[in-house]
Amino acid sequence: MPMPMEYRQASVDFDRFMEDLKEVSMLRTSHQAYTMLQAVLQVFRRRLTVAEAIAFAGVLPPVLRAIFVSDWDVSEEQKQFSSKAEMMAEVRALRHNHNLSTESAIDDVATAVRRNVDPASLERVLSLMPEGARAFWFGSNT
Repeated sequence: MPMPMEYRQASVDFDRFMEDLKEVSMLRTSHQAYTMLQAVLQVFRRRLTVAEAIAFAGVLPPVLRAIFVSDWDVSEEQKQFSSKAEMMAEVRALRHNHNLSTESAIDDVATAVRRNVDPASLERVLSLMPEGARAFWFGSNT
């Protein structure tokens, strides 16, 4: 079997994703965008079971998938989806001395993710997730 194209193109695809994220968020550097990305992915992951998180990871491109599961404490207590303000406080807490996440970080990351994943696969996996999961990626958490 030949190497899957998604693995062959992983670095190129991730670079394109990061450019999308910098454009959407108006952050200047990949370092700033990376911290924001990592924080948003961790905030979402904390609200899923392990099985749900693995299913979600399956729709992400390889490098985003790796970031999503990295540094994961699977024994951490699962949180509930909450208000955008509460979840944004979690986003800002990651490396808070070096975190330049935008006020719209969740929406910014969500926009960039939606641009870089298969829409039908994303919709399918989110339909199996807890209430609040779809709103996290498509807006309307207040």
